[in-house]
Amino acid sequence: MSTDPYGTGPATPRAEPSPAPRAEPPAARVDPSAAARVDPLATVRDPAGPVFDVYLTGTVFLDIIFTGLDSAPVRGTESWARGMGSSPGGVANMATALARLGLRTSLAAAFGDDHYGEYCWDALAQGEAIDLTPSRRVAGWHSPVTVSMAYEGERTMVSHGHDAPIPEPAPEDVPPARAAVASLAPGRPAPWIAHAATRGTRVFADVGWDESGRWDLAALGDLGHCEAFLPNAEEAMRYTRTECPRAAAHALAEHVPLAVVTLGTEGAYAVDGRTGESAEVPAIRVPALDPTGAGDVFVAGFLTGSLAGWPLADRLAFAGLTAALSVQEFGGSLSAPGWAEVATWWRHVQAYDDQDPAALRRYAFLDALLPGATTTAPWPRRRAVPTIGFRAGGQG
Repeated sequence: MSTDPYGTGPATPRAEPSPAPRAEPPAARVDPSAAARVDPLATVRDPAGPVFDVYLTGTVFLDIIFTGLDSAPVRGTESWARGMGSSPGGVANMATALARLGLRTSLAAAFGDDHYGEYCWDALAQGEAIDLTPSRRVAGWHSPVTVSMAYEGERTMVSHGHDAPIPEPAPEDVPPARAAVASLAPGRPAPWIAHAATRGTRVFADVGWDESGRWDLAALGDLGHCEAFLPNAEEAMRYTRTECPRAAAHALAEHVPLAVVTLGTEGAYAVDGRTGESAEVPAIRVPALDPTGAGDVFVAGFLTGSLAGWPLADRLAFAGLTAALSVQEFGGSLSAPGWAEVATWWRHVQAYDDQDPAALRRYAFLDALLPGATTTAPWPRRRAVPTIGFRAGGQG
């Protein structure tokens, strides 16, 4: 057993990571109807268990996404985008990513009674089969809106909205679920998190930027109720006062059972504080169109593998793969991949003779999950509508 370089105890030995397989648009894909039937929790489901796999709450935005910009908008000029689309955003990005991976997802959110709110409700409830029983329609409240502009692999966003005139979910209103996704806020505990944890719900948490600049880990009071904490590298280092994201992960593992730090284009690093195990998986290099929602997709992929009981490295690899597939499309919920997209990538990438064998072996666990039949179909599956109100979907 190797020595942990960060002084927190023994760690599992790991080889220097080899390059991940590349992700390119294939000409053929796995039969969508077969892939849609993949249930990653089939072997662990208990008929006496909770109806829902995941519960989450937050704000749903109507996202309007512009793509094909050559550069950031310049003051005093007009920019034309070559593509656009509309979709539910905000917490809907995470809910959609979870649902498309086959998890039975329940969402508590406010929806305005305007056309935007009606569109988002229908897209989530009918299009993604997300349970909206804990959600509420609010008369006279307009839907929050975000305009996202993607260029050069980055994005700029402008948002507008007002706080929903309904309270945070009461703990007793939170349905039993195998897991929950929570967004922690410094100094603002959410009572439903502790309540869910005491009922056996496994809480996976991320965190936003600390506008106060204090970066006080003690201010994240709900962290003690969480099973996993998934900040990005900058957030992790600021909260732990470290200068290395891997050292930050080890420091966080002293406060939460599982610390996962995303490293951007370098991949992700995780430490299981209960066993001392660590794992690192490099990112898959892809031509990024729009990174909106990639973090949500990563969390959804990692949570899926966690509920299914996969090894830590497999969970990291799958989370990174789903995030890589998402940035090749625009929008948050629009771009979240399902099993058909995952299956197509896996069958396609194995057809290249120049792939690194070690990198391919990292994803070999997909063989046991995916259907084998293939058929010719366009890639990727487009989901965007350029204008809300069409009776039939269009393309941006």
